[in-house]
Amino acid sequence: MSTTPDPDDYVKSPCVRVCQLDARRTYCLGCLRTLEEITRWGGMTPDQRRAVLAALPGREARRTVA
Repeated sequence: MSTTPDPDDYVKSPCVRVCQLDARRTYCLGCLRTLEEITRWGGMTPDQRRAVLAALPGREARRTVA
């Protein structure tokens, strides 16, 4: 039995090809993901990817304040 990926489950990567870590080496300055999130992205479930995407606006807000 083969399973066809559900197109509604596709979650696009937030990568913008600006791969540089912040001064604390916490987040990528381009996509705001952690190194762990970046390396795990390909193996994450759609729900895990959505959780990462949901966290990005909060990281952006903290970055602009700091």
